[in-house]
This record gives sequence, C-alpha cells and structure tokens, in this order.
Amino acid sequence: MTSKFKDVKKVTTHVLQEMKLKGEKIAVLTAYDFSMAGILDESGIDMILVGDSASNVMAGNRTTLPITLNEMIYHAKSVMKAVGRALVIVDLPFGTYQGNSKEALNSAIRIMKESGANGIKMEGGREIIESVERILSAGIPVIGHLGLTPQSIHKFGTYVVRATQKEEADKLVEDAHLLEEAGCFGVVLEKIPADLGEKVTNELKIPTIGIGAGSKVDGQVLVLHDMLGITQKFSPRFLRRYHNLREEIRGSVQAYIDDVKTINFPNEREQY
Repeated sequence: MTSKFKDVKKVTTHVLQEMKLKGEKIAVLTAYDFSMAGILDESGIDMILVGDSASNVMAGNRTTLPITLNEMIYHAKSVMKAVGRALVIVDLPFGTYQGNSKEALNSAIRIMKESGANGIKMEGGREIIESVERILSAGIPVIGHLGLTPQSIHKFGTYVVRATQKEEADKLVEDAHLLEEAGCFGVVLEKIPADLGEKVTNELKIPTIGIGAGSKVDGQVLVLHDMLGITQKFSPRFLRRYHNLREEIRGSVQAYIDDVKTINFPNEREQY
C-alpha cells in the first residue's frame, strides 16, 4: 500500500491525527541508537519510540524498571541525530513522574531540551493525570499508555492479557477518555482483547497505537529487536518476527572468525 503521507517532510502529531481521520494505519517501531534509527527513518516509518524497553534489549535487564532518565536521554539523543522525517517519542522511565507532577514536568523538560525529541510517553490513567496535565501545560506532546503497563509489573505480578474482566475494561475506557480530554495526542494500548481495542479506537478522536490490541486500532508498534529476530526468548502471541537476524549475524561472525584463523582475511586486495 502506498502511503498518502509518504511525502510528508516531518511527521507531527497533526499528521498522525490526519492519518486516523483518513483511515491510514500508523506504523511505529522502537529504536535506541543512531544506526538503527537511520534505517527506520529511511524506510518511511511514521513514528519511532525510544522505549524504556532499552532496559531489556540494550542493557540486559529483566524489566524496564532499572533504566534511568539519563540513560533514556542518551538513547534519545542518539536516535535524534539520525532522524529527519519520523515523529520521535521518548518513554519517561519509571520513577520520574509517578506521584510527583513537579518531578514529572522536570523530567519531560530534560528529555525535550537535551535530546530534541518530539514528545514523551507515560504509562497509566487517572493515577498519573495530574502529571500528564502539568507536562501538557508546558506545551510538551504526550502519548498515553494503557492496558499492560510494564513499569507496573510488580503490581500486576504477571505479563498476562489485561482488561479481560468488565471492571478493568471499564476503567481502561474511562482512562482513555481522561487522557484524551487532558490533551494527549494518542494512546498506546498494550496486550488487551481485540474487541476492547476496537471499542476504545472508535470512541476516541485521537489515534490509538496497539501492541497486542488487535487489528482495529489506528496503528501498531513492535520492539525492533523482537520483530527482527535479534531477541529470541520473548515470544508473545502478538509478535510477528520478520527476520531471523540473530542467526544471520552469528553466521557472519563465525565466517569472519574462520577467515581470520585461516588467514583468508585480509586477502591481497584488502591490504595496503
């Protein structure tokens, strides 16, 4: 499918809103470094999320909780150096906004000033709405995140599908409306029933981005390292692997090792 927005010089929150109105799906992937971000931008990705998933795929932590604000800014700065077209959004990491709206604003301002990113993402609904409103009051674009919120993993105790029961589903819908009314430009919906994803999408005027939320949302996001097959241990139902890059890299490294050991590299053309 040819995008109606492929010639847009810079994707903005307004462009994403137009995409929802015109029925064009929004393609989102994560990136954490200069080289990968450049490839994504050249490929025409609509939005890049500098996710706190860097804690897992880049730093080797078991959860997203350990990553710091300074580390998120480092990743965001690296990504911004490579990106010209895509909208770049950065996760506010755990502990930088929950329960303290002044700290939340200071954290968001640091990300925007030091990285040059286009906006931030926050997990939660009513419980963080004061922080959301305070950040929005400074003119900083915010996208919400509902459903499975990995920063709350110790509260949930599991990564199972969220909002399968009516009470939690009703709260999710209510939280989505609260985020929209506050001024968020979109909402990420993670690991919820597809019919609930469709319901929220139909009720909101702002775009919804799904990850395990069915096909009736306004866009999709995956973690780059998961969809390329660099990581292999994480295999939820919603993940489609488009490549097995881990095996390709292993094969290339093993060929290099063999060439070095057998003095096949460098050959005569590869030396001075």
